[in-house]
Amino acid sequence: MTSLRMQSRTPSRDEAAAASVFHPMGKAVMDALPEGIVVFDPYGRMVYANQSARSAVEGIDALTREKILALGGRATRLRHGAMELGEALFLPTQGGATANASTLADRERRAILETLQATRGRLAEAARRLGISRTTLWRRLRAYGVRDFRTSK
Repeated sequence: MTSLRMQSRTPSRDEAAAASVFHPMGKAVMDALPEGIVVFDPYGRMVYANQSARSAVEGIDALTREKILALGGRATRLRHGAMELGEALFLPTQGGATANASTLADRERRAILETLQATRGRLAEAARRLGISRTTLWRRLRAYGVRDFRTSK
């Protein structure tokens, strides 16, 4: 194995975590995308945020998965075979639909979350108000990466 060379500057905590997790080519690809990308490990710890995500959201290091999803993020599980590697959250582009939710998917996600909040997490009632089946509501929640939608009693 090759030894690691000392760099002239000390890398930040985020750079060290990203360097240990991502191949330089993968990191370069994620940095080139206009969409903000935030990657979490299987334990819910943020391990990487590309430059687009950092410029779109101030203080992104302190945000949790749920807060990023509330900003309009879209979740995708990262797997290699049967191994769960973590999760990537994609933020809308800077000129995109964060504030006004211009895409149909953004509007649908917002309607589902607002209805679930109004019904205090009751899926059957939320599905009835939305005019869809509970099964469809479950599928949409899974597709949008929403896990914890029930409010505490």
